Amino acid sequence: MNTPTSPEWWRSAVIYQIYPRSFADANGDGIGDLPGITSRLGSLSDLGIDAIWLSPFMTSPQKDAGYDVANYCDVDPLFGTLDDFDAMTAKAHENGIRVIVDLVPNHSSDAHEWFQAALAAGPGSPERAHYMFRDGKGENGELPPNNWQSVFGGPAWTRTTNPDGTAGQWYLHLFDSSQPDFDWTNEDVRTMFRDVLRFWLDRGVDGFRVDVAHGMIKADGLPDYTPPAEGGSMGGTTPLGLEPGIDDFEDIDGGAPYWGQEGVHDIYRDWHQVLEEYEGDRVLCAEAWVEPLANMAKWVRPDEMQQAFNFPYLETPWEASALRAVIEESLEAFSSVGAPSTWVLSNHDVVRHASRLALTAENPQGHGIGPKSPGQPVREIGLQRARAATALMLALPGGAYIYQGEELGLPEVIDLPDDARQDPTWFRTNRERYGRDGCRVPIPWEAGAPAYGFNSTGDAWLPQPADWAPYARDAQVGVEGSTLELYREALRVRREQSLGLGTLEWIDGLRDNVIAFTNGTVTVVANTSTTDVALPASLAGAELILSSGAFDGATLAGDTTVWLRTP
Repeated sequence: MNTPTSPEWWRSAVIYQIYPRSFADANGDGIGDLPGITSRLGSLSDLGIDAIWLSPFMTSPQKDAGYDVANYCDVDPLFGTLDDFDAMTAKAHENGIRVIVDLVPNHSSDAHEWFQAALAAGPGSPERAHYMFRDGKGENGELPPNNWQSVFGGPAWTRTTNPDGTAGQWYLHLFDSSQPDFDWTNEDVRTMFRDVLRFWLDRGVDGFRVDVAHGMIKADGLPDYTPPAEGGSMGGTTPLGLEPGIDDFEDIDGGAPYWGQEGVHDIYRDWHQVLEEYEGDRVLCAEAWVEPLANMAKWVRPDEMQQAFNFPYLETPWEASALRAVIEESLEAFSSVGAPSTWVLSNHDVVRHASRLALTAENPQGHGIGPKSPGQPVREIGLQRARAATALMLALPGGAYIYQGEELGLPEVIDLPDDARQDPTWFRTNRERYGRDGCRVPIPWEAGAPAYGFNSTGDAWLPQPADWAPYARDAQVGVEGSTLELYREALRVRREQSLGLGTLEWIDGLRDNVIAFTNGTVTVVANTSTTDVALPASLAGAELILSSGAFDGATLAGDTTVWLRTP
């Protein structure tokens, strides 16, 4: 635990995201679980991470892989029990690993007892006031209350049916129709979530990653809104635009009436006070798709959250000038409110960066990639760039997030059979968008074991590729030059040299496709081009600390990052 005079742990932490259903399966049913996580915590301790963040494991019908919560204060039987959670948390803490859990406050499952009570109680009832029920437009209410579209495709409103069979009111769901949005102007909702926070804090969790932290509050009157015809980073039409790309989001100074409304900050100031009741630097981390970064920084002002995911960094192409620009902007924006920047390259919602960085077509965030997607990545090129990008990221001051399996160099699974896909995006877009299943395939542990060691039975809720044996952890541990060993060494040096708490100073005068800086005693040089670059004379004879690829001491190969210590 931090002393009063030491920096809060989260300012420099490396946090490892666990997608529970795909991490480790202890009971062999094909779905990962909490005992499976507990059994593999030693490997994460060996990797050198500071905390784990668990995607949802709470009671859910699993229509959106747990982001449709039916009971916020219990564990879904798919993943185990509350006793299993307590055992996992205790084992994590024994290994020096903090625990962050996912919280989904924008919406619940339609199976939540509050929503079922709302349906039964009828219009105008206190029960319906927990959610966004509205009368429809048109002569008989046959039209939705406004023109909003769902993130997953299709209308953002679904009409209810009255007990007598007649058509009733409509309810808002910015995501799937099974995920009705709460009405956060209702004090009951606010009270309930304070209780949820305390329930998990009392069980020892160290913080919460807040899903859709830019949502929850909608503009008064729920006015019609039509997003720009062209999405930003991807191009194309993107209803609401949540996962497809940061440029598809409108910032809080005007735009979409369902994102980034000023009232969300009152919620987080309130939650900040709840966390202050507990010892140990408990944290809130925002999934807030807001730009520019100066606006995102409002989520991490001193009396609100501690961290916010840096999605502009995630979406920046592997190009030196673009990377320098977003790093500079990030450090300036977050430091202006006294918060650390965060850095992230992959997560459960986006194409794995070992594939994304090698695409020759536009970035398909949210749409996913599949067999018919344009610009198919070359696996070797993607891995080389991913290793270089990770080496660059882990040298930056601030916090960093790692998504399970990226330390193994896992690519996106592109050739999933159509009948195996489960992401609601796939179905709600009539199979036009592949969705996020490709980054969620269960990860490999042992090359020769059933399901690559994911479990002992060989079952897996999404099929694993037949050629994944070389990516398995046991095929990489202790192997010089493996991606796993690159991560382990980078995290070791990062910790020993306190790079997360360091200060970045740029090195100018290098070629346009090279980005270089110092952080303390470490000099980082990244070549984002495909051609070799000679190092400047000032770095001649520098001691090599780390290299993402081949390095002869004088010439930096294309798509390679090195860490050096100058004499």
